[in-house]
Amino acid sequence: MTGASRPAGGLPRVLVLMGGPDAEREVSLMSGAQVAHALEASGAFEVVPHTIMRIGAEEILALRPDVVFPVLHGPWGEGGPLQEILESVERAHGIGFVGPRSAPAATAMNKIATKAIASSVGVRTPRARQLVRGEPLDLAAPLVLKPSNDGSSVDLRICRTDDEASAARAELERHRDLLMAEEYISGREMTVGIVHGEVLPIIEIIPKSAFYDYQAKYISDETRYTLDPELPADVAEEMRDSTRRVFAALGLRDVARADFMVDARGAWFLEINTAPGMTTHSLVPMASRHRGVDMPSLCASLAQSAMRRARADRFVPAVSAPHG
Repeated sequence: MTGASRPAGGLPRVLVLMGGPDAEREVSLMSGAQVAHALEASGAFEVVPHTIMRIGAEEILALRPDVVFPVLHGPWGEGGPLQEILESVERAHGIGFVGPRSAPAATAMNKIATKAIASSVGVRTPRARQLVRGEPLDLAAPLVLKPSNDGSSVDLRICRTDDEASAARAELERHRDLLMAEEYISGREMTVGIVHGEVLPIIEIIPKSAFYDYQAKYISDETRYTLDPELPADVAEEMRDSTRRVFAALGLRDVARADFMVDARGAWFLEINTAPGMTTHSLVPMASRHRGVDMPSLCASLAQSAMRRARADRFVPAVSAPHG
């Protein structure tokens, strides 16, 4: 059952999913509302905004979408479990969805795995360790402690001394099972979006707070952003090339945003976000506008691409095995 069964001439129906069970639920609700508004403004879709905690295939089918635009952040919503459900719906009913398939989504959500893949394709990234509860930390301060499977600077701690690192670890391990320690890079914070394989303008992030935390990302109006900041040409190209390399090596598609720190040695890749924020403060829409593509056009292009891809995959003829 898909929206294709509605009367001829009707607009395709896009189901915008938001909410979810993860720590970034409130961000997802803000992003989802903006995406739904943008899709309506594009005039290309009938838009069905739908707030969820979790969702199954039957509930998705009951809403009769032609394409699904998930706007969830966190381990369940962008780290593979939701994508597995969307894949099953796509295989059975030809209903496409925006964003990566489940395996690349899960890898990208795992910061340690992502950094290993980045290193394997020649992308420079700070040293890091997965923390195992009860085992000593063999990475000296200054360092960053953060969950290895979450985003938006949720529970991120910058530790200037080993004592600060020990205290922060003890605090976080009371409610976190998967933590990562990462070498602290002091420098300029940059982000690079990528849409349909095309790298967007670089944005420098200048938070008023000590670092670009949750408040600075989504709430504060005091965070400053510089589009196409002044950088040595080789450093700017390193970030663009690294974004392309990691995007391709992980097998991502549609849209993502890579985060970097830049110091005197060059650009250091930190992580890649496969469901970047779409709020009024978010950076992919900001960079897209800078190159002349507004939010309605951006969101419509993502939904249309997912819809075309699912239809093409569904009707690819089977290739017969050669006769022996």
